[in-house]
Amino acid sequence: MAGMKVKKGDTVLVRSGKDKGKTGTVIEAHPTDNKVVVEGINMARRHTKPKRAGEQGEIRDVPLPIDVSNVGVIGPNGKAVRVGYKIAADGTKTRVARGKGKGAAL
Repeated sequence: MAGMKVKKGDTVLVRSGKDKGKTGTVIEAHPTDNKVVVEGINMARRHTKPKRAGEQGEIRDVPLPIDVSNVGVIGPNGKAVRVGYKIAADGTKTRVARGKGKGAAL
């Protein structure tokens, strides 16, 4: 299986699901599960108990993982592009955009 081409810090566009069309930044990447956590996307409410006597519990919004196939990396042209790799003559490996923003480094 090839490695995930979406990394932490990438700006991505959600291509399917309840948040389709929204963009956000990848907070975490889970390559073993093929999932990413995107800031502000796939939010769920979590109820937490109070930790000490006298404190109150709270309800927090937490982003849940989304499958990597449902997101696309935003390229230099501002649209979602596929990601490829290019190996330079000196042996350095860089990520490049495929498709519409062809050849531009990410």
